[in-house]
Amino acid sequence: MPGRVLAAVVLALGLSAAWAAAEDYAPLLPESRFVGDEIPEPLTDTPGDPERGRQIVLNREVGNCLICHKVPEPEERFQGELGPDLSGVGSRLTAGQLRLRIVDQNRLNPRTVMPPYYRVDRLSLVAKQYRGKPVLTAQQVEDVVAYLQTLRE
Repeated sequence: MPGRVLAAVVLALGLSAAWAAAEDYAPLLPESRFVGDEIPEPLTDTPGDPERGRQIVLNREVGNCLICHKVPEPEERFQGELGPDLSGVGSRLTAGQLRLRIVDQNRLNPRTVMPPYYRVDRLSLVAKQYRGKPVLTAQQVEDVVAYLQTLRE
């Protein structure tokens, strides 16, 4: 039941955001970086670090992935059921596909409730101190991709 309440709150927030005026900021990535359902090239020259990515995914104040997703970390309590289970995601999706989903899942599913973690343009209801700033840095995106690629079972 708590998962359904959370889903209703997330959906309500998403609908509220859709009704508000979007703020315009310059895109962080040019269109040429997007190829089909992926961003094939890393966002940084420094390879992602799986352990740093794991910490971002598990941190409820940084990535906050666990609010919607389940990950194969049994010691983590209160994992989400709204988004897909991330167990085995590294064997289902390429690094480029994961990267696009983290950067902006909305490109693949305009009705998603997953926020864009590396997009600042066309957003609504963003607190003043966060306007024009991505949720994750380019390096953090690469770290999360590296961690998710390790989830093979």
